[in-house]
Formats: sequence, C-alpha cells, structure tokens
Amino acid sequence: MSHQVHLSVGGSDRPATSGATFVRRSPVSGEVVTEAAAGSVDDAVAAVEAAAAAFPAWAATSPAERRALLLRAADALRGRTDDIVAAVTAETGATGAWGGFNVGLAAGVLTEAAALTTQVCGETLPSDVPGSLAMAVRQPAGVVLGMAPWNAPVILGVRALATPLAVGNTVVFKASEKCPRVHRLIVEALLEAGLPEGVVNFVSHAPDDAAEVVEAMIAHPAVRRVNFTGSTPVGRIIGRLCGEHLTPCVLELGGKAPFVVLDDADVAAAVEAAAFGAFANSGQICMSTERIIVDEAVADDFVARLASKVSSLPVGDPSGHVVLGSVVDQDTVDRCHELLDDAVQRGATVVSGGRAESTLMPATLLDGVTREMRIWREESFGPVKPIMRVRGVEEAVAAANDTDFGLSAAVFGGDAARALDVAHRIESGICHVNGPTVHDEAQMPFGGVKDSGWGRFGGLAGVHEFTDLRWITVQTGERHYPF
Repeated sequence: MSHQVHLSVGGSDRPATSGATFVRRSPVSGEVVTEAAAGSVDDAVAAVEAAAAAFPAWAATSPAERRALLLRAADALRGRTDDIVAAVTAETGATGAWGGFNVGLAAGVLTEAAALTTQVCGETLPSDVPGSLAMAVRQPAGVVLGMAPWNAPVILGVRALATPLAVGNTVVFKASEKCPRVHRLIVEALLEAGLPEGVVNFVSHAPDDAAEVVEAMIAHPAVRRVNFTGSTPVGRIIGRLCGEHLTPCVLELGGKAPFVVLDDADVAAAVEAAAFGAFANSGQICMSTERIIVDEAVADDFVARLASKVSSLPVGDPSGHVVLGSVVDQDTVDRCHELLDDAVQRGATVVSGGRAESTLMPATLLDGVTREMRIWREESFGPVKPIMRVRGVEEAVAAANDTDFGLSAAVFGGDAARALDVAHRIESGICHVNGPTVHDEAQMPFGGVKDSGWGRFGGLAGVHEFTDLRWITVQTGERHYPF
C-alpha cells in the first residue's frame, strides 16, 4: 500500500506548489510504497521563510519550555514505533530490528537534547579595561537546514534537528528521497509534541531536483547553519556552497573504518565485534567496519572463526527474523559485485558469502586483500568486507591510516595500554578499544577527520556547533579615552 507524504511549512501540511509528486519503491518487491510531494525551489524558500519568522519567538522561549517540548517529542516518537518500523522496512529494505533500534536511539537523542537546553553556557573574561565586565555568551544562530540520509533514517533524521532546536534555533528538515515517509514521521512527532508553527518545517523533493532545491536553501540569507550527513562527494558540494555564502556547516560523511586485531587480542571477543560492526544493517552504516586488519600471529584463528560466524547470519526478506535484510537498491549490489570481482581477480579469497542474485545480499568476507585492490580504498557501503593480514603494530597502524577517510575505528588487544596507544595513533574522529566500530551515544562528540568531514554532533560539541559565540561587555565604571 502506498502512503502519501506532504510538505510541512509553518505548521501546515500542503502539497508541492506545482502539485508534483515522486514515488519511492520497495527495494525488495519494486512496488510503490510512498508517494511524496516533489517540492520546488519556491516551496523550499517558503519553508526557510517560515522558519525565519518563527525564530525570534522560539529563541526567546525558556529552557524549561523547550525541554518539556523535546521530552514530549521523544514520547511521541516512541508512540509511532510501529509505523516508523514499517516505513523503514518498506522504503529502505532494512530489518524491523534495525528500525526499532533507530527509534529507541533517536528518542534518546531527543531526551539528551532536552537536557542540553540549560547547557548553553558562557563565561566571564578578565578585561584589561578598568570597570569593564566582559562576557562570552552563546546565542542561537537562526535557521538551521538539516539534511539526513536513508541508512539510519530515524537516528540521523532526529540528530539533524534535536540539538539545533534545543539551543533555540528553528529548522528546515530536508528529507532523503529514499525515505521521505520515515523522515515525515519524525516531523509529525515533533508537531504532535506541540512545537510552535514554523519552528520545524519539512521539505521533500524529487531526486532530479535535489541540487536546485538545496542550493536555494543554502543561498537564503536566513539560513545560518547547515548540517549534512551523507556521502563525501555530495558533502564536498555542500561544503563548497556553504563556503560561497560564508555559512558554517557540519559535515558527517563517508567512512572506511579499520578494525585492528593485535597479536594479543581476545579473538573470540574480536570476532563478535567484527561481525556486528561489519554486517549490522548489511554494512550500510557510516561507522561500519570496512577494513579488517589482523596480525598474522592470530589471523588463521580469527579468520576461521569470523567466517564461521558470518556464514550463519540469516539473510532474507526484511519483514522476517533475519540479520541481513535488503540493501537499499540494485546500485549497491552492482557496486559490491564490482569490488568483489576486482579483489578475486587480484588474488583475494572469498571465505564467506559471495555474489548475490538480488538485493538480499549475504555477509561476504575476502581474505588476503592488498592495497592494490579497489575494496581496500573504496567504500563498499554494503555487506562485502576485506581482510588484510599484517605483521606487528607498526604495520597495523600504517594499514589503518592508509585511507582518505577518518570517521570510526576499533582496536582489539589484551594489553589495554598498548591498544590505547594504537588508538591514539589512528587518524579518526572516533576510536574504540575492545569494542565495535559501530557505536553511537547521543551525548558523545560524533564526527570525523580527513574526507569524513568536519564538525561534531552530540552533547556540548553540538551546542557549540549550533550557537554563535559573542563577546559582550558592560562598562561598570568611568572609562578614560586618549582623546
């Protein structure tokens, strides 16, 4: 059954001005599951202007009022769990378990954002001017444009909105063309909670219109922050546009996360973490383990155990009880097949899985991968993962850093101090010792380095990203001037 999705501008639902729509098809059945409004530049500008009109009053609301609304939004989101899970499976092909996990963590993001309303803090500063009270004050920036992807659609959708709203900004939320219904359900939860008209606005658009719609919003003078989660190629475009308009942005982009297994690692624990990090949501997570780097001293044991583990992971219709459901589209299948074939032709060995006949792809491992193979450098964003064998810590660190990306990483080792030293040497925004590469908590500073982007979501880092730091003085005594 197809569901209708409308725009939300200034608190009112409406179709696109032109009446145009676009459809999202199930990656499993090919059936139309969503018909969404194909918003135009005019619709996008109207959403920005509605947010701008609502900003002064929202910025002036008390922290307690914003906190209460965000807590109600968390409850409203949880109340839509069944509808959201169904939409996640229908639009993206992910399992019900992944959809449910998304809702739970996203509700936590809203709860954490509610706690941040009283954390927009400043400080007094010592001044050389007698009688001058100098203050550093954080204030909401204005309209925030939030753009989230399809792969963790509820978590990343809520993350695009929660902290900006908590600190007093208004938002325009641009939906992914691959999951407009999921993203619309987030907005419905916020509106149900009672956010005032225009504080949160929703824009969806046809895939072919993405460039002009996004460019129009970034160019609008009322947009004072942009946050984007998605691919590195698109992130470069967003960064360039923001640079042209001198609009600060947060970019959380692609990853090629290394999972390093040292010679003293607990192999059994490493296998469990690697399997989870590599194949949760079929490897379609920005933090997904994308390169497994294992010391040759434990490699045979580790690879055998990991291959046995992942060979048993059930794959199938995402509406059933499976670990790997559908990947998001046939393009993902084709990309993964290209990387798989290239690696095999260059000498890698398939130790689990293999080519797929549909978007229901099995967990696939390639042993004996070298730097010359495409899969070593290119983001698979699917369930095909390379294993490289190394000798010693220095080779392991060099291999981990042999990438243009730098989002998440993991190191397994029995000597915690030694493993922590390796973690410090890995070039990434996030690194976990004796834990998986896939790990997210709402209060943590989340983001990457190198081609994985810049800026941080989460906790006080998010407060700093979405506020302006101002220097304000009050002259409390007589001031003397040179003329």
